[in-house]
Amino acid sequence: MHRVLIADDHPLFRRGLAQIIDTLSGFKVIAEAGDGHEALQQLRECTPHIAILDIAMPGKDGLEVARTLQEQTDPNIKIVFLTMYREEAYLDRALELGAVGYLLKENAVSEVVQCLQAVIRGHIYISPSLSGYLIQRKQRQERLQETTPGLKQLTPTERQILQCIAQGQTSREIAAALHVSIRTVQNHRHHICQKLDLRGYNKLLEFALNHKSEL
Repeated sequence: MHRVLIADDHPLFRRGLAQIIDTLSGFKVIAEAGDGHEALQQLRECTPHIAILDIAMPGKDGLEVARTLQEQTDPNIKIVFLTMYREEAYLDRALELGAVGYLLKENAVSEVVQCLQAVIRGHIYISPSLSGYLIQRKQRQERLQETTPGLKQLTPTERQILQCIAQGQTSREIAAALHVSIRTVQNHRHHICQKLDLRGYNKLLEFALNHKSEL
């Protein structure tokens, strides 16, 4: 049985979504929350397999909840975002936080079943009306690979560190997250710069921030 938490500040919408999910074989809504703080408390107490989080919530928004979840609670809980936002920047941020689902609220009732079924099969589900963003994202990734061939030379650890830099993390923060020394992170940064042909104190940070959605 896949345990699901729903966090949304509209009780009627939340309850309706829960009723749909509870009719789906293999799924059970075990907790609901009306704001970000309550969502975090429920996540810690109930440890669901899947958390459906509204991005726009009082207290802490869904993005903040997901970030805290990764850092302090259980990074293995699968995150599905609910949102009214169609902007590509929100989708990029959701994917950077490891979301496996991005549902537009206007279509959530009709798409939530497909989304959850995709998620448990290990896929990422994005509302079909936003699929054009994924195509554009893929095209940008391919162009970056062509213009920066050194990306293919990065080790998995170097790629992870580059993604952390793109999220604004310092060497100290990266070292703590990866359980390595700061010197080790600094050595990796040096090797990344060599492979990407980046010279200058801030060039690595500048590159990572400019290409955050493609890394």
